[in-house]
Amino acid sequence: MKMVTTMMTTIMMLSTIIMMIATAMSKKNIEDREKSSPFECGFDPMGSARLPFSLRFFLIAIMFLVFDVEIALLLPMTIVMTSSNMMSWATISTLFIVILIIGLYHEWNQGSLEWAE
Repeated sequence: MKMVTTMMTTIMMLSTIIMMIATAMSKKNIEDREKSSPFECGFDPMGSARLPFSLRFFLIAIMFLVFDVEIALLLPMTIVMTSSNMMSWATISTLFIVILIIGLYHEWNQGSLEWAE
């Protein structure tokens, strides 16, 4: 047991030292105006590269991620059903789906799902 603890400590310390050395070596000290400006096929940019981003697209992306994670959590429920207590599985599944439906209703109420105004 002592050998495992010693080995784990050594590996953690070695990993930390390697990460610190890599971080110190990767620092760029030279700030060049040309290198920090946006590159547009070798030409100077026509307009500002820092255009304002539509908040609508951001909200749609966040909702997509939420529903994507929801699907990733719902799919294993069918597999777990065979190996767990049916009553606890039904309770947890129902609670999870009710929470998701409440979230969908809230987004619908707020108008987040209406793209065209």
